[in-house]
Amino acid sequence: MRWSSWALSAASALLFPSFFPLSEPPPSETSLVHKTKYAMGTVYEIAAYDDSPAHASLAMDRAFAEIVRLDQVMSNYKPESDLSRLNRCAHFHAEQVPQDLYRIIEESLRYSKISGGKFDITVAPLVDLWKAAIRGDRVPTQQQLDQVRVCVGFKKVELIPPDRVEFHSPCMRIDLGSIGKGYAVDRAAEVLRANGIRNAFVDAGQSTLYGMGSPPGQDAWEVHLRDPSSRIDPVVRLHENSVSTSEQTPASLLGNATAGHIIDPDNGKPLETRYALSIVAKTAIASDALSTTLLLVGPDKGRPIVRAVADAAAIWVSAEGQTETVSTGPEIRIHAKEGALHQPRIHQANFFARESR
Repeated sequence: MRWSSWALSAASALLFPSFFPLSEPPPSETSLVHKTKYAMGTVYEIAAYDDSPAHASLAMDRAFAEIVRLDQVMSNYKPESDLSRLNRCAHFHAEQVPQDLYRIIEESLRYSKISGGKFDITVAPLVDLWKAAIRGDRVPTQQQLDQVRVCVGFKKVELIPPDRVEFHSPCMRIDLGSIGKGYAVDRAAEVLRANGIRNAFVDAGQSTLYGMGSPPGQDAWEVHLRDPSSRIDPVVRLHENSVSTSEQTPASLLGNATAGHIIDPDNGKPLETRYALSIVAKTAIASDALSTTLLLVGPDKGRPIVRAVADAAAIWVSAEGQTETVSTGPEIRIHAKEGALHQPRIHQANFFARESR
């Protein structure tokens, strides 16, 4: 699962440099407003077009306030958060939780069932072991992993409607790093819509993006996806949908060749994969959860999962430039150039050049 610590968020920013809407809009009377906010261990960005910069700015402030509020609900770093309280108190005891936390756990368990347990928010104890290894501690022994894996398992989480959660394990803890940002992006988009914004782009740390409406004179937001080979240049157009990317953190960024930030719940160890995975889905919570799932299961097992999701598309890209794709609607275009490396078109990121604050 993805961690939300500051260090790994900084690493993610290095991994996804071209994860921006890259189309330069034509001249328009409509103003572009762009703002950023640090929350949930990463940088959120919102860009919105509106006739009134002041109106757009106020709507964006309210969307950011919602993200900050959700951080107080879902953070496992803040001891006073609702999730931290749940992780302390719900062992063999039904604990009442806010509706947001109940909903996101409910949605998480749904993706656990879809993925056969590969997506599992109960991996927090394993995550902590490997985070310690990244910080310089010894690599966990198999005995330590076996002891901690007893604490893990989505089937040990019981939801008691309408708002109570119980852990059927004495050592279970939940980590929402693999789905929480997607939920926050969806809520931010809802706040923008409720405040009259129709054309906006929401970015959570460059790994989960959502496109509302489109820029002036265009019918979608064009996004260049992660390409570890620098040969493929996959592109997707977002319009009332989301895209998320997952990739195992390279040892060169972590400074530790024995660990990565995505943990396989089946063996308790960091995932070994040659792919980066991007998934387009109708909601950010879906793309966020599915990106982790599909990276963990790989293309062969991932294709049936995508085919069961309406209006979704996924692409696996290897460091050698090999691709695997599947779609139930959205198109992921590939601009491969044989024998030549793709140069990221960073100059097109002037999307933000005419921003108002």
